Amino acid sequence: MKGYVPPPRLTVSNEPLPITRNITITEGISVKDLAEKLDIRAKDLIARLLGRGVFATINQTLDAELATDMARFFGADTNVISFEEQAQKEIAESSAGEDGAAVEGIARPPVVTIMGHVDHGKTTLLDSIRLTNVAGGEAGGITQHIGAYKVSIQDKESPAFGRKIVFLDTPGHEAFTRMRARGAKATDIVVLVVAADDGVMPQTLEAIDHAHAAEVPIIVAVNKIDKPDALPDRVKKQLADRGLMPEDWGGTTVFVDVSAKQKTNLNLLLEMVCLVADLQELRATPDRPATGVVLEAKLDRGRGPVATVLVQNGTLRAGDNFVVGNVYGRSRVRERKSLTSFSRATCRAQSRSSAICCPSSQTIASA
Repeated sequence: MKGYVPPPRLTVSNEPLPITRNITITEGISVKDLAEKLDIRAKDLIARLLGRGVFATINQTLDAELATDMARFFGADTNVISFEEQAQKEIAESSAGEDGAAVEGIARPPVVTIMGHVDHGKTTLLDSIRLTNVAGGEAGGITQHIGAYKVSIQDKESPAFGRKIVFLDTPGHEAFTRMRARGAKATDIVVLVVAADDGVMPQTLEAIDHAHAAEVPIIVAVNKIDKPDALPDRVKKQLADRGLMPEDWGGTTVFVDVSAKQKTNLNLLLEMVCLVADLQELRATPDRPATGVVLEAKLDRGRGPVATVLVQNGTLRAGDNFVVGNVYGRSRVRERKSLTSFSRATCRAQSRSSAICCPSSQTIASA
């Protein structure tokens, strides 16, 4: 046609821009979100992807390597974070006060992990505290999973009367190393149980290493002192050689001589746990989405995927959405473990009746 001037063709420069900024992106970022972070038009990013032979729409997700290459082409270096890190960052920002300061929260019960060698009386000690008999139901008397319990100090003469403590019971058998490591990472205090008649054993040393790696304080419970061949001083000397010097020997490690069978000095042990917890000033904010760790998970024939979750901060209600690693879903049924039993409720009734204001163990059946 006479006088017609065709529009200029779209040309994409192959010369990358110099790196002048740094942006943070998540795994699986969409084209639209990446364009917004780069402060460019989405169609310019799509055109560059076409030049790379990638046919992408505005809502398509990009892997971390491709998104990094695109950002560097447009003059930005990237810091790739996981979904969990991004979620924690958003939750921390949402929980900040109006003036930008983080909400202080309320005091919360300590999370205490019971660790030690197999058959040194860890589960029996917890049974004596909780007045139950979990050890009697274990195969061969050996714990094979991570048990989580919430107890309350009932002795009215104790200065810690009414205080609550969350206990995690880890296996002591050598085959459950990863479970013990997971239990140590989710805790505030480690109670190391050592049998007075057996002394320090391989899994005892392994538990010490896990506690040191998690940078949590250790309280030593010297169990089975009621036995005729019990030698508590030998245990103290063995642990002192490993760096756990007792307080009465001039060190900083709390030692308590107990007997799970005879229920000796159990209140003293709980008081020491509360004392060490008070030094850490543990706090939590109930009015925020829940964050925590999955202690263990299994596939139940009737309920489907079931996970035992330790809520470390916030409130978890049945029906809430969750993200665990690269898995996401919605919790359907929540079983909250209490002192001696747990209750099951529907989503609506449970969310009304028992909001969590402190760490507790819960079993979640996901949708």
